Amino acid sequence: MTELPELRHTAAHVLAYAVQDLFPDAKPTIGPAIENGFYYDFDRAVPFTPEDMEKLEARMREIVAADYEMTGREVTRAEAIESFRDNPYKVEMAREIPQGQPITLYSIGEFTDLCRGGHAHRTGEIGAFKLQSVAGAYWRGDEKKPMLQRIYGTAWHTQAELDAYLQQLEEALRRDHRKLGAELDLFSIEEAAGGGLVFWHPKGAIVRGIIEDFIREGLRERGYLPVITPHVVSERLFETSGHLENFAQNMFGPLEVEEQRYRLKPMNCPGHILIYKSRLRSYRDLPLRYSEFGTVYRFERSGVLHGLTRVRGFTTDDGHLFLRPDQLQREFEQALDEALRLLRAFKFDDFFCYLSTREPLLRGATDDAAEAAIRAALESSKLSYTLDEGGGAFYGPKLDINVRDAIGRVWQLGTVQVDFTLPERFDLTYRGNDGHEHRPVMIHRALAGSMERFFGILIEHFAGAFPAWLAPVQAVVVPISEHQAAYAHEAAAQLRGAGFRVEVDESNEKLGYKIRHWKTQKVPYILVAGKQEVADSTLNVNARGVEEKRTLTVASFIEELRSAVLSLS
Repeated sequence: MTELPELRHTAAHVLAYAVQDLFPDAKPTIGPAIENGFYYDFDRAVPFTPEDMEKLEARMREIVAADYEMTGREVTRAEAIESFRDNPYKVEMAREIPQGQPITLYSIGEFTDLCRGGHAHRTGEIGAFKLQSVAGAYWRGDEKKPMLQRIYGTAWHTQAELDAYLQQLEEALRRDHRKLGAELDLFSIEEAAGGGLVFWHPKGAIVRGIIEDFIREGLRERGYLPVITPHVVSERLFETSGHLENFAQNMFGPLEVEEQRYRLKPMNCPGHILIYKSRLRSYRDLPLRYSEFGTVYRFERSGVLHGLTRVRGFTTDDGHLFLRPDQLQREFEQALDEALRLLRAFKFDDFFCYLSTREPLLRGATDDAAEAAIRAALESSKLSYTLDEGGGAFYGPKLDINVRDAIGRVWQLGTVQVDFTLPERFDLTYRGNDGHEHRPVMIHRALAGSMERFFGILIEHFAGAFPAWLAPVQAVVVPISEHQAAYAHEAAAQLRGAGFRVEVDESNEKLGYKIRHWKTQKVPYILVAGKQEVADSTLNVNARGVEEKRTLTVASFIEELRSAVLSLS
């Protein structure tokens, strides 16, 4: 059976064949397979319409049904250029193929394309496909080059697989954190302020505060010391750290102040290093663990910004540890253990790890020790991992923790990195028990990653229905009429006194409308107060996702909610 990447690459060629047939004015450029599908870019003056997409799908079905053989032949550069003399994009690609590398043309039916290969043998092997959308894309991703039209599609071996994938997409759309963020009044991106900058609304800020408090509790237990560092610092700091050399494309430009250049910080580690360096350190001081919910700023092009998951300003649950080399193993294991505590508390039970090593040209004598510590920590925690060679940071190897959410999507969250490089760059030392100066080791760790991204993923993981302990409004008391309003406020006051987040709905709407509204707001408990409840000092309890309605005293409900919160459910 043909592998999916080859199947999808073939589907991209089938799309280009259909476009050539139906819209001869469109110039095909490139069409690779991507995760879960494929795309093909076309230069065409007239935008593709939904009706065009339907026509293209129909023509593609004919090409697939014809079961054309995919045939390839090697040609000279001159032959390739001549074959595509009317298509400047293909000519450009043909000219740039390195000397000595084969140049191949592949054909299905009457369509021929310049391609390196990797296809199904015949078009009939494409079991099921669907065109999904059209978007703009610059030629070769360069905004100074022509804007093309990119048609996205997906292809699978069977119709059942396609149907399952499309159903997952529908579920993902239902869970989209940008949509739910607006509906639940959690956050907004205000274009008046600029793209990629997040405004946390009261309910979103409440949830964020709960997440931060949970993380802080773990940090206190493990001996972390809180620090706060400036948002803007001298550019010289990032020259020393190496970020200007290795990370400048992701940094905002310099700010000129009194003939000195400053930068918005893209990460917190240089600031923590300066705090470490502000006084002499002894081996008795180590390990020294600093933590900061530090807001950083990174330049992202507008085309890649996406809700909370790709932003320009974000807050990391950052931590930096300064250690003796003999403490590295234990501290790395503790950082990993704290990351797992966080994931399990937020119901991420399916996770896996990547050990990313430094590029061979950057490797130093200390990298073996760092990688050995990471491997030993993983083995101690009985966690399997995948090796990502060359994927580490410029200053050392790292461990990335990926999670699979409620509908099977994979997200990268926590990261723990070992660093022998920055202590060298900043000339960090500590006085050893031998009376000599020694170089500490650093660990960089961010367990949630960033508050913005973590929150966005949480919204989608729970589809906005946060568990009771995390919900911004845990219960709402709904009086049936104005005659029960005073009792509703009394009950709410008791709940607030017990430490819970409660609202009272005194609107003039009918009871059915009120209940439907609060269900759409995904509140864990809707507590109805009518004449009988007032007479009996009770509440009618409507728990989210439970059909059964129960009547409890306020005290009994407080105990039920307290139990749910303590169990993190």
